[in-house]
Amino acid sequence: MEAVAQQIPLEHFLVLSAILFSLGVYGVLTRRNAVLILMSVELMLNAASINMVAFAAYAAPERAVVIGIVFAVFIITVAAAEVGLALAIILRVFRNRGTANVDEVDQLKW
Repeated sequence: MEAVAQQIPLEHFLVLSAILFSLGVYGVLTRRNAVLILMSVELMLNAASINMVAFAAYAAPERAVVIGIVFAVFIITVAAAEVGLALAIILRVFRNRGTANVDEVDQLKW
């Protein structure tokens, strides 16, 4: 693992992370379907995960595997909790309103 981290410059990981995060922001701003917005947020979380693992490998190459795994597991856990809660909210809104379009769900009053 150390050899791979030393061969690939940090800038490559940062560019990949910036591209993924930008695609996620674009998806959040342009989509109307709540599920697609949720997928875009997940893309942004994955970009942050790549960033954290890359910086962990850059800052401490001898402990990169352990620190990178801890960061990745933490972000995956937070993302799973976020998906579970958001999907529950989306399903409840869909059952009550009949749509998952966020433009039509502008009030929490039923």
